[in-house]
Amino acid sequence: MTTLAALQLVPRFVRQFSGTAARFAKAGDAAGHHAAAQKLWKQLTFFLALPTCVLCGVNAYLDEKEHHAHFHRPEWVPYDYLCIRSKKFPWGDGNHGLLHNPKVNAIPGGYED
Repeated sequence: MTTLAALQLVPRFVRQFSGTAARFAKAGDAAGHHAAAQKLWKQLTFFLALPTCVLCGVNAYLDEKEHHAHFHRPEWVPYDYLCIRSKKFPWGDGNHGLLHNPKVNAIPGGYED
């Protein structure tokens, strides 16, 4: 298809899609029903869904706060299958994982602190 032929098709597509949009934009017989359904879902969102999300967030925060208050990490036991390094990691000193946390993650030989 040549460039000129492609450019001639553009106005046809524009007319087709703009006509479809205009058809859907007109208010139909069910406009009152749609407004009532829209109002219902808006009220459900603001008075049910958002408070529920806030309550779930507060619950998760309080549970995490309680967990953090009495967290103790397990004692390091040097099993043969733990911390096997057949090749160094390509970042840092090669002994720590990419998202290494010294408080929780062990390296060969135990915890860092």
